[in-house]
Amino acid sequence: MLPIGRSSVGTELLRGIVVVGLFFFSATHIPVFGFFVSLLIPLLILFYRLRLGRRIGGIIPAVTSAVMAFYLGGASFEMLFFFELTVMGYVLGEVFERRIPLEKTVLLTGGIVIASGGVCLAVYSAFVGIGTGEMVSDYVDRNLQMTMTLYQSIGMSGEMIQVVSESLDAIHFFLVHILPAMAISSVLFITWITLIMAKVVAPRYGLAYPDFGRLNLWRAPEFLVWGVIGSGVLLLFTNGMPRMVGVNGMIILMTIYFFVGIAIVSYYLEKKRLPLFLRVCVYSFIALQQIAFFLVIGIGFFDIWLNFRKLEIQKE
Repeated sequence: MLPIGRSSVGTELLRGIVVVGLFFFSATHIPVFGFFVSLLIPLLILFYRLRLGRRIGGIIPAVTSAVMAFYLGGASFEMLFFFELTVMGYVLGEVFERRIPLEKTVLLTGGIVIASGGVCLAVYSAFVGIGTGEMVSDYVDRNLQMTMTLYQSIGMSGEMIQVVSESLDAIHFFLVHILPAMAISSVLFITWITLIMAKVVAPRYGLAYPDFGRLNLWRAPEFLVWGVIGSGVLLLFTNGMPRMVGVNGMIILMTIYFFVGIAIVSYYLEKKRLPLFLRVCVYSFIALQQIAFFLVIGIGFFDIWLNFRKLEIQKE
C-alpha cells in the first residue's frame, strides 16, 4: 500500500467521508442513474478500508451510515440497503487481506451481508412491534401502489391499468415470496461488480488485491447442476410453497450461471482484442436485451459440457 503520512490520515479520512456521503446523496436524488451510483459505494468503502486500515477505515462507513439514517428519517428499507452496501465494502477489505480463494471470498462476503441484513430487519421488526413478514408485505404493497400511480401519470391506457390492477394480488404474492432470492442475487451481483472494479483500481494505488487469477476463466462448480435439476422438478410438479422454493433456487442459480456466461463473453472479447468501445457496446446490449441476457445464462450453464474456453486444453 502506498504510504500515508500521519498528518495526511485525517485529511484522507475527511475526504473519504465527504466522497461517500456525496455518493449516498446522489444515489437517493438522481432518478434511475442513482441506482448505478449506489453500486460504486462498496468500492469506495473497500478502497478506504484498505488505504486507512481496519480501525480508521471503519470510521467512514459508521459516520456515513449514521448521517444517512438521520437524513432519511430513521430506519427504512432504503437505509438498510445503503447500510448493507457499506458492510459489503468493509467485509471485502477484511477478506482481501486474508487472501482466500475467489469462491470463499464471495460466499463469506455475501453470507455476512445477508446475515447482518436479516438481523437488522429482525431487530427493527421487534422494536416497532410489527412482524417481519408483515413489514415486507407492506413494503411491497406500497411500491406496487407507487407503480400504479406512475402508470397512470404516464398515460397508460385504462384497459391496461385495469388488467394490472386485477393482477396486483398475484403479483404481490409472487414478489413477496421471491424476495429472498432477489436479495441473495443482488448481493452476489454487487459483490461481483465490486471485485471487477477493485481489480482495476487496487493496483493503481498499491492496495492489496488477492491473486484470483483471470476472472474470465472462472467456472461454476459442477454440483450446481443438481440444484438446477431440483429447482426445475419443484417448478414442474409442485404447487404452493414448494414451487416458490423452486423459483427462488432457479433465480439464484441463474445469477451464478450468468457470471459464468459473462466470463466466457469477456474471454472471447479479450482474445479478439476488441477495443474498449466495442466491449462496452456488447455489455450494454446484453444488459438491455432480455434475449441476450438469457442467452448468456444459457452459455454459462452449458459450459459444463461444451467447455467453450477449452480450459483443460489450456492447462495442458
